[in-house]
Amino acid sequence: MANTDLLPPSVLKRKAVVYVRQSSPAQVQTNLESKRRQYELVDAAKRRGFRRVEVIDDDLGRSASGTMARPGFERLVASLCAGEIGAVLCLDASRLARNGRDWHHLLELCGLVEARVIDLDGIYDPGRPNDRLLLGMKGSMSEFELGVLRTRMLDAARSKARRGELRISVPIGYIWHREVGLGFDPDLRVQEVIRLVFTRFRELGSARQVLLSLAAEGVCFPRPSDGKRLISFDWTPIRYRNVISVLKNPFYAGAYVYGKSQHRTEIVGGRARKSYGHGKPLEEWEVLLKDHHEAYVDWDEFERNQTLLAANAYGRVGGAKSGRGGRALLVGVLSCARCGRRLAVSYRGRSPSQAGYRCDRPNQMLGLPRCLGFGSSRVDEAVAGELLRAVEPMAIEAALEAERRGVVA
Repeated sequence: MANTDLLPPSVLKRKAVVYVRQSSPAQVQTNLESKRRQYELVDAAKRRGFRRVEVIDDDLGRSASGTMARPGFERLVASLCAGEIGAVLCLDASRLARNGRDWHHLLELCGLVEARVIDLDGIYDPGRPNDRLLLGMKGSMSEFELGVLRTRMLDAARSKARRGELRISVPIGYIWHREVGLGFDPDLRVQEVIRLVFTRFRELGSARQVLLSLAAEGVCFPRPSDGKRLISFDWTPIRYRNVISVLKNPFYAGAYVYGKSQHRTEIVGGRARKSYGHGKPLEEWEVLLKDHHEAYVDWDEFERNQTLLAANAYGRVGGAKSGRGGRALLVGVLSCARCGRRLAVSYRGRSPSQAGYRCDRPNQMLGLPRCLGFGSSRVDEAVAGELLRAVEPMAIEAALEAERRGVVA
């Protein structure tokens, strides 16, 4: 339809909706002219003869690619289904949706209720084949444009990352210098606490023990108070996640890493939902440049730390464990033969000697039947007897050797 065509009275008696959207929070803050022009469409709707005009701006800062929820768009679709809307106004028809599913669904609804789509180029009636074809082409071109822009940006970022020049977020203790690139944070207090974490782990061999040791000394850890700029910090009591984040981050070993995590997509309610931050194995990292910048520890020590942290992970199937105290002999050592989980110890009655081993994690977490459970006395006695029998010859030999050397027991 041309701009000179009059809107029928059946359309004008319904309300017009001005759909306002910008793709990201940064655009909302900086692209003020675009936002102002979208709100001015209210006057354009009144000039075309609409008496009731509603503005839907719930989706400011939300992408229309289909990967995030848009409550404003959903409210628009609900009003269309109810037959309340006579026209939908936007700066560019392709701004209504950037994926084919939402776009064609919207056009189909507008055609069913005889609503119009209005942008700066004209008035479109989705019920007419020619207008429907034109709107379909606009939507396809918009979706293609979005894909091309995203691909170009990602390829450029990867290319720069392969050279170690992409200025990605870096952990506490590092900062991007304007001229020399990535280097130590000039705050010596920040450097000292990072080195202290590595020193204590080298001595104690356990992230948990590092935390307890530093917490007992009242050590504080820097927490950024300016978002991702890492210029100013608030010093708060050290936490376990601070210790782990330092020990597991390859940047502290002088390595520049890009693409060590991935996003996953799942369909929820008919829409794609992405979750980020899922770690990938080291061999699948996109970029790993060793000796890229100054390091707090060398790469060999970083690898040893990862091996030790993996061995210390409590409850992992096949992991080596030591006793954790208590009257039972095999605390933290036995595993369930059915599910592979570590057996827990329970004490019955007032006597601490009445201990038992059981596997009830499936019951506690999933409501499934318990795998097994048994008393500790006979098992502990049997294991202790076998242990003494195995070491008895060695004890005799050690005593004879001590006697030969004149060592008094």
